Amino acid sequence: MKKILTLIFSIALTLSLGSIAATQAAGPTKVVYHIDDAETQGLKGLRNVRNHLDTAPETTIIVVTHANGVDLLMEGAKDKKNNIEYAPLVSALKSRGVKFEVCEITLKNRNLKKDQFILDADFTPSGVVRVADLQYKDGFAYIKP
Repeated sequence: MKKILTLIFSIALTLSLGSIAATQAAGPTKVVYHIDDAETQGLKGLRNVRNHLDTAPETTIIVVTHANGVDLLMEGAKDKKNNIEYAPLVSALKSRGVKFEVCEITLKNRNLKKDQFILDADFTPSGVVRVADLQYKDGFAYIKP
């Protein structure tokens, strides 16, 4: 009898865990876009995010920048090849729920100040730690344009 109860309990537990996993999988997708070089990834990354939202508008997206990637979010920053300013593109994505984060370690290492960045930028103590936490702790998919 004890074996039967243990078996029933195991089956019930397995079914409930499967139900939880199915519920999580059914929720909106969460994605972190990792940008560490604005010159090679900036415009391409912003277009990737726009296309992502055009296809799956319910997606939660956080763009984390560090190293030379923070240049994407600086006042007046432009894509040098196409002479396109990033700020209007960032603002349009921000209005669609995208969050943009700048690494504070990069600020310190490059002697940058928060007021050099567009208003749509948020700050995180460490870009690398933020990317890792979003992936591991929060279940975000990882994309590097």
